[in-house]
Amino acid sequence: MEIDDIIEFKSSPEIKAKLALYGIPKTFLEGETILRENAYINSIPIVISGSIRVMRTDEDGREIMLYYIESGESCIMSFLGGMHQDTSKIKAIAEEKTEILFIPIQKVTELIKEYPEWLDYIFRLYHKRFEELLEVVNQVAFKKMDERILNFIKKKCELTKSNELHLTHEQIANELGTVRVVVSRLLKQMEDNGLVKLGRNKIFLV
Repeated sequence: MEIDDIIEFKSSPEIKAKLALYGIPKTFLEGETILRENAYINSIPIVISGSIRVMRTDEDGREIMLYYIESGESCIMSFLGGMHQDTSKIKAIAEEKTEILFIPIQKVTELIKEYPEWLDYIFRLYHKRFEELLEVVNQVAFKKMDERILNFIKKKCELTKSNELHLTHEQIANELGTVRVVVSRLLKQMEDNGLVKLGRNKIFLV
């Protein structure tokens, strides 16, 4: 896929040419770790195809899903960490087979100085991620676990463009920061209420 097809802003041919020139393409398979917590950030990822799941881990090793990075988007956490020579505060995992264009940090700085539309792209990403993080806080603070699970399933279906998900109850529990037995009980209630259908490592959104 060409740079023209993925970048979500009106950019000049010059900046697209620079991205193609500076970028280092890499492909990750489903489940592969792209960025680990506490790792130094040397480059900024732009997703060419596929999607990335961004997670946060607490001191006890429990994880919670923060947001997804889809085609044409980048990771604002990487931008901030890289620009300030800080370590990563998140873990990024390939949600599916994912192609990424990595832009070296020093080149990102040059692009910001040369092209205002690149800075606008960063700010719009920041705004979108901020809203998504607010939604995570809202879910954790004010929503019951069954609502969180249903919203999680809907988001996954939207991402995969399918009503059938190949997920274990353990995977859902890990991403929502809860335990498998709670997820299994609530999914069974949802099935009884006609919201989902359950199979072996499968969930179908009705």
